[in-house]
Amino acid sequence: MEMNGKEEQWKFKGNEELNKSSLSVRGTLSLLSKHLNADDPRPVVPFGLADPSVYPSFRTSPSFVQPLVDAVNSGSFNSYPSSHVILPARTALAEYISKNLAYQLSPEEVFLTIGCSQAIEAIISVLSRPAANILLPRPFFPLYKSRADFQRLEVRHFDLIPEKNWEVDLEAIQALADHNTVAIVVINPNNPCGSVYTYHHLKQIVESIRNYLNITPSPPTFIQAALPQILAQPSDEFFSDLLGLLRENANILYEKMNEIPCFTCPNRPEGSMLAMVKLNLEQLEGISDDLDFCNKVAKEESVLIIPGSAVGMNNWLRLSFGIERCSIEDGAARLKAFYERHARPNNAAAAPLVE
Repeated sequence: MEMNGKEEQWKFKGNEELNKSSLSVRGTLSLLSKHLNADDPRPVVPFGLADPSVYPSFRTSPSFVQPLVDAVNSGSFNSYPSSHVILPARTALAEYISKNLAYQLSPEEVFLTIGCSQAIEAIISVLSRPAANILLPRPFFPLYKSRADFQRLEVRHFDLIPEKNWEVDLEAIQALADHNTVAIVVINPNNPCGSVYTYHHLKQIVESIRNYLNITPSPPTFIQAALPQILAQPSDEFFSDLLGLLRENANILYEKMNEIPCFTCPNRPEGSMLAMVKLNLEQLEGISDDLDFCNKVAKEESVLIIPGSAVGMNNWLRLSFGIERCSIEDGAARLKAFYERHARPNNAAAAPLVE
């Protein structure tokens, strides 16, 4: 800062803990985007963006949009909500969630947040205390780690096993947990692996840790006002069609990736919108690691992929199939072309078999 012709040091210092908590998929995508070739006329293939709502095939039902429009147009929800959130919204959610439970939730047991990110922040804030630790899977959704770091929770990682459909390493949990463990994070359906755990495996996780059991804004008022009407609508057909589309996309991605020798997708995705793909570096020349691969494929092919190192898995890749099908097929063709340019000499020409 310059004052009266002299340089002076700022006396203000930001919160340095925020630097530790800045890890995010969006941040990684932003850095990778800088490597895109602005002169490439082809559209960018967004394998790294797990947000299908931006694509026409995944647009939400108009019947869900109209209640929001009605709530905004009513003018009745322009003020702050009560500290406990609008009661009809919580009541509707309690009834909706209770349909699949063996017991009935009450509105008092419902806490609304502005999406899952704020929910993660709220939960970790409540759990944090001096000397506490939290068990996180590897690979992981980055926000869990960044918020734990921000709250000064010690993070201990347990591995997920690719060969067993990304199941939890139960022995690792037992070795890591102690009397200061406040939580274990189990993401199901899994982000970023795309796996769905069986009831039996979930029960195994609970049994493995049984011995160790010893201030935020609320969502916009018009959304809360629209919730009862949205949740009361019959929506089975809409969600069935949407899940069918995701299932077909998952199958296409799985098969296309396994046709390229430098990739191994060990499991057909069963949930979420993501898949983890092993990067076989021994098949490639001039590629040092997963980040180097993602930077070069962004520059040469205009394909954005999240490197596995961003989610705790070095030399893996995280791909989203929550995009248009034509983009998946186009992206796979570009990745195959990239491999063929960078393949090590004497590599076998035959592609690996897909079960």
